Amino acid sequence: MTGPASAARIPGARTVEALSQDPVRVSGHIVDVSPQSFRVAGLSPYVRLGDCISCQGPNGPELGEVVRVEEHAATVKPFAVRFQSGVRTLAWKTGPITISPSPAWRGRTVNAFGHPCDDKGPIEPGEWALATDTMPDAAMRRGRVKDPVPTGVSAIDLFTPLVRGQRMGIFAGSGVGKSTLLGMLARSQGFDTVVVALVGERGREVREFLEETMQGDLAKVVTVVATGDESAMMRRLAPKTAMTVAEYFRDRGDHVLLIVDSITRLAFAARDVALAAGEPPVARGYPPSVFSDLPRLLERAGPGAEGGGTITGLFAVLVDGDDHNEPVADAIRGTLDGHIVLDRAIAAEGRFPAVDVLKSISRLADLCWSATERDLMGRLRAMIARFEDTRDLRLLGGYQRGADPILDQAVDLVPRIYAALSQHPRDPAVPKPFEELSRHLKAGLTPG
Repeated sequence: MTGPASAARIPGARTVEALSQDPVRVSGHIVDVSPQSFRVAGLSPYVRLGDCISCQGPNGPELGEVVRVEEHAATVKPFAVRFQSGVRTLAWKTGPITISPSPAWRGRTVNAFGHPCDDKGPIEPGEWALATDTMPDAAMRRGRVKDPVPTGVSAIDLFTPLVRGQRMGIFAGSGVGKSTLLGMLARSQGFDTVVVALVGERGREVREFLEETMQGDLAKVVTVVATGDESAMMRRLAPKTAMTVAEYFRDRGDHVLLIVDSITRLAFAARDVALAAGEPPVARGYPPSVFSDLPRLLERAGPGAEGGGTITGLFAVLVDGDDHNEPVADAIRGTLDGHIVLDRAIAAEGRFPAVDVLKSISRLADLCWSATERDLMGRLRAMIARFEDTRDLRLLGGYQRGADPILDQAVDLVPRIYAALSQHPRDPAVPKPFEELSRHLKAGLTPG
């Protein structure tokens, strides 16, 4: 992104560092400190929600974000896990958080503020500072999605194919293989840049994801990390930072793959912030703003201007207690362009990726399939459904071969379909999944 286009997008935007060094600063003082937030008097007429507040703590500057504004004081949520400033400490407004991405960010790992955390030295900033919290592009200014993109993962390319600019959710409980599948998809050769947001992950898993799951192929990857031990504000900011980086590369004309693992932990962090601001919980402890903030972020992904770059979004959704209808999962599913469901029972059988093809859907699949492939996929889904619906009957010995020709065909072919869909994370990408499926089916399908 260069020149006037960037300036028009964020007029007059500057970094937090530059704003904090303004010769004239509006300041107030801290009047109350709690474990979750602090309150600043004297700034209410001058601040807005989302503005940053800086104060000088005992170990250096401390930063927080305004989450509530009242007549006599503003409530501020700190970015640090432990806020160490006390009452009567001076605090001043520094404006919204911005980052300055550049092509040099590829291959680097940064925190939610865009600061490097990979021991590779300073990172070259871009020419323009971009706010991390912006509105999605206007609907009528966006291009149409139309170009299929192969991922190399057979289960995805066959049953839930992706289109550049699509937003897809990967829904699963804990330990079912979401991160592994995301790593396989991140190695796809169909994208110019990959932006990964690891939100609320265990600290030890960050290097494992980058060096093992991603197999160290990081030349085109920008990784934004906010681990589980960081504050709710950092975990809430990290996906916005990743989205802003993705928008930067998209506006340069790149086809970007954005991976957020997981969007549910963003919802947890947003819940903590909203409760600290005094919002009432309305759905399993989630305040109303969580369900408006999620689509606002998700809508920023997608195609840019006609003929330009795209952001293809993959958002991991950690379903609470394997309940796929819990509030966050239900809200996200209705916003996205499709969902891939990973099933714990399939994982227990040793089939990976553990994709439940009957519960998974891509709303843009018709843009990827030919008429023949669409018919084949419909028949295969029906066959798998018949196979799974009669599983208990067959285990009890109630199935007699010859009584139902369609079921006979399903019993013969569905295990072969499952074998074609199985893929180890270190296996090479499958460039022609339909040919690979045909090889497993051998004799193919008879007219049904």
